[in-house]
Amino acid sequence: MEGTADPSAGHDPGERLLAIYDTSVREVYGYLLHRCRHTATAEDLTAETFMAAVSSIDRGVVGEVTTAWLVGIARHKLVDHWRRLERSTRNLQAVADPPIDDDPWDAQLDGFLARDVLDRLGAHHRAALTLRYVDDLTVPDVAGVLDRTVHATEALLVRARRAFRDLYEQLAGPEDHEEVTR
Repeated sequence: MEGTADPSAGHDPGERLLAIYDTSVREVYGYLLHRCRHTATAEDLTAETFMAAVSSIDRGVVGEVTTAWLVGIARHKLVDHWRRLERSTRNLQAVADPPIDDDPWDAQLDGFLARDVLDRLGAHHRAALTLRYVDDLTVPDVAGVLDRTVHATEALLVRARRAFRDLYEQLAGPEDHEEVTR
């Protein structure tokens, strides 16, 4: 069956990793690349995902290995990456102002500008918005992934949407201000 690997295939963890890898690597890598848009990062996170899968298999905490299960691991690895990124850039942001785009867009909200704005947000805001609106998770599911309460996640989403809107308006320019606030 495609998308499913037999977790008992081979007794060597390396053999299990290869069996899992062969059936699901494209889907997992594509999921990660679509969200982080950096090839090297997506490759690293894909490797982390499969290593975590092998570790789970070795501990006996999973029965059937599916692509959906691996994408779930990948989602957690991506959130962990965003958290590490946020911690590492926090001090830099205190020292230097983020660059301001001098070329405002005259168009309505578009995918390129939205992605640019999302890339410029803090990792916690980016993770919350991506999980909620790109991955279409419910607020309780987002809370579970981010290891927060539902109430704290709702508050985070309010702040994240406000930060997104403010930065979008800043980058879009004053002529597009009314389009974003509707």
